[in-house]
Amino acid sequence: MPESLSSSCPYQRIHVVGVTGSGKTTLARELAARLHAPHIELDALHWGPEWTPAPDDTFRQHLREVLAGDCWVVDGNYSKMRDIVWAQADTVIWLDYPFVLVFWRLIRRTWRRVFLQQSLWNENREGWRQVFSRDSIFLWQLRSFGKKRRHYLALIQQPENAHLAFIHLTSPQQTTTWLQSTFPSEEWPGALIQT
Repeated sequence: MPESLSSSCPYQRIHVVGVTGSGKTTLARELAARLHAPHIELDALHWGPEWTPAPDDTFRQHLREVLAGDCWVVDGNYSKMRDIVWAQADTVIWLDYPFVLVFWRLIRRTWRRVFLQQSLWNENREGWRQVFSRDSIFLWQLRSFGKKRRHYLALIQQPENAHLAFIHLTSPQQTTTWLQSTFPSEEWPGALIQT
């Protein structure tokens, strides 16, 4: 990492969280590029070929290995891995956007992935069966949106998380403003503020 950025940026080990479709990966990827740090996507560690989840002990061991560095940006909401990530993180960025916005983003993202058959982690692809199954990501969003918000509001208050700087961003515009004030010389992509 360039010395000037390392010495001037207070954020070195960042966890980006938020509901599905909020833009966690987009923001984490950009932050990692600006910090010249590894971007660690928890979904990529969790999902093996043919949507086979990694065993928890394998997942945890792999996560410990990739977090060994001094500077990184992680994205993902895996609560069973939070103890590892937050013990080492210095900052949590919570993308807490309105339901209508993130649901619309989720629809666009899912349709794009299905129609284009985009390759995701370990060559996995989303298909129509997943979209309309009982495990549909849309149903997951409907069921979990309010619960996740209450959960993060509670986590912020817990004493064991007092070492973390929480950055609570409630709109894409607020995110862009925060980014521009933190990295004033950088131009941030429009993907962060698209609705």
